[in-house]
Amino acid sequence: MKQRSSTKISLKWIPFLCISFFILGTVFSNRLWIPTIFNDCDTKKLYCVLQKPATDNDEKGEVLKTHEAIESLDKSFAMLQIKLAPPGSSQKMKNSDATGAVSTLAGIDSPRKKAFMVIGINTAFSSRRRRDSIRETWMPQGEKLVRLEREKGIIIRFIIGHSATSDSILDRAIDSEDAQHKDFLRLEHVEGYHELSAKTKTYICTAVANWDAEFYVKVDDDVHVNLGKLAALLGRYRSKPMAYIGCMKSGPVLSKKSVKYHEPEYWKFGEEGNKYFRHATGQIYAISKDLANYVAANQHILHKYANEDVSLGSWFIGLEVQHLNIKSMCCGTPPDCELKAKAGNACAASFDWSCSGICRSVEKIKIVHQRCGEGDAVVWSALF
Repeated sequence: MKQRSSTKISLKWIPFLCISFFILGTVFSNRLWIPTIFNDCDTKKLYCVLQKPATDNDEKGEVLKTHEAIESLDKSFAMLQIKLAPPGSSQKMKNSDATGAVSTLAGIDSPRKKAFMVIGINTAFSSRRRRDSIRETWMPQGEKLVRLEREKGIIIRFIIGHSATSDSILDRAIDSEDAQHKDFLRLEHVEGYHELSAKTKTYICTAVANWDAEFYVKVDDDVHVNLGKLAALLGRYRSKPMAYIGCMKSGPVLSKKSVKYHEPEYWKFGEEGNKYFRHATGQIYAISKDLANYVAANQHILHKYANEDVSLGSWFIGLEVQHLNIKSMCCGTPPDCELKAKAGNACAASFDWSCSGICRSVEKIKIVHQRCGEGDAVVWSALF
């Protein structure tokens, strides 16, 4: 009887002893048990590497395989996080400043509309004449603007924030202009020359919150654009989810305070005389949906440099981004773009490098449009 009682007591402790030995084994072997049900081949490799006892001959090879498998998993998880960003980022943005924007053609309370591309034309309070010159050339007006959105999925808006003073004469002037043309996207952003990086980030977040587009484009208000050519060009890269499209450059990092494009954080880029990493020039560029969603989801932790185009490029440095250098997006003004148009290869965008836009654009953009424009019918017949 005593022996039988002793057996029952010992059996009762067996599960606890098993768990204890498992924990001790994990600690001393520095390994964790991994389930054997896997679908991904890289994960299988990782499992095999961790389970197979290493010998002196194959230890280095197995460590290398482990490292490669982990890198592959990291990339897969990162891509999944970006693809899942839209719903979460949109929900977060509903409670943030970014979605305080007002779109006169698409109400903020309405669900996000599908679109092919959103074009945000960066403008300032003092640029009324520039905006009018664009309205008179490459940007459709009135019902044509609405039709372009409805039939082609192309949304075009002037993007502008607010003045530092609430309800100022500057803000009222924009309100009046918007009531007339209905082509603004107002941002929760205080306008200022040194705040362009913040404005770009706010534009991307606001555009993502309002439209579910394939591409998001930013262009300055002194650049000429051929909409049909731009749409056809971007249409070629629909299969590239991490596309960063524009004219790539790598200019010098300017450390002197007296120069126009001074970079206060020049020391981050190494020794004096170094260049920036490769990035798209700020006159016009496009980013794919996944990159725009990434910016929207991580807006509060993305660093802003002095130059807006540098800031955008820096946000994509650590990602698996495809930098697409498209020379058609940075043609010169006549005769450059004119010769290309006559040869049947119209430019997507034209400007003067010497002026970082079309020099004297109010007067000259009409000439560029006459000599380099693709024709109003092209965008309506374009397939993308």
